[in-house]
Amino acid sequence: MKKYTYQAKTFAEAKNQAMADLMEQEENLYIKEIESTNKLFNKKSVIEVIKKDDVVEAIKELIKGIVTDMGLTVNMEVKKREDSLNITLYTDNNAVLIGKNARTLDALTTVIKQSLYKDLGESYKFVLDIGEYKQKREWNLEKMAKSIAREVAKTKVEAKLEPMNSYERRIIHNTLGQNKKVYTESVGEEPNRCVVIKPKEVIEN
Repeated sequence: MKKYTYQAKTFAEAKNQAMADLMEQEENLYIKEIESTNKLFNKKSVIEVIKKDDVVEAIKELIKGIVTDMGLTVNMEVKKREDSLNITLYTDNNAVLIGKNARTLDALTTVIKQSLYKDLGESYKFVLDIGEYKQKREWNLEKMAKSIAREVAKTKVEAKLEPMNSYERRIIHNTLGQNKKVYTESVGEEPNRCVVIKPKEVIEN
């Protein structure tokens, strides 16, 4: 990932120098102060700057390198949103890249997140999918959650779902978050943490 270093007496001056040199607005840059001196006759601020567009290219190159090393051929579809990035991979063997219970996909996502955090010093929001697996999985989880919620509301007996990762549990919570008859709770420890759908108590007047 291409990094630019600028030095000036103050952080603001170094930042303005970077924006002018790179011809970019501040919102299009990641700016991190890596050195600061504030003595009477020795004031200095050194910053490290990364273009946000370069981050997307770095993610693509990182993914391509990992997947190629696995012996797979990959095509990528990248969709940029205001607050996140959606990347969908299409390979000649999606099942291998997804893995059992999406563990390989989760591991790949974790590797990319850690690499980005090391360079940026902060989290970078993106969603990685393989052959629209997550999209289909999300639809199935939403359908299942609504079906089980109806049963729980009817029988007044709570239902404990299978262990899920944080992404999948969030889908269940969001799907039933506004439900008037049931509520959800996450229980247990990773990697066996799961969602329990419980009936709401009816308060009689």
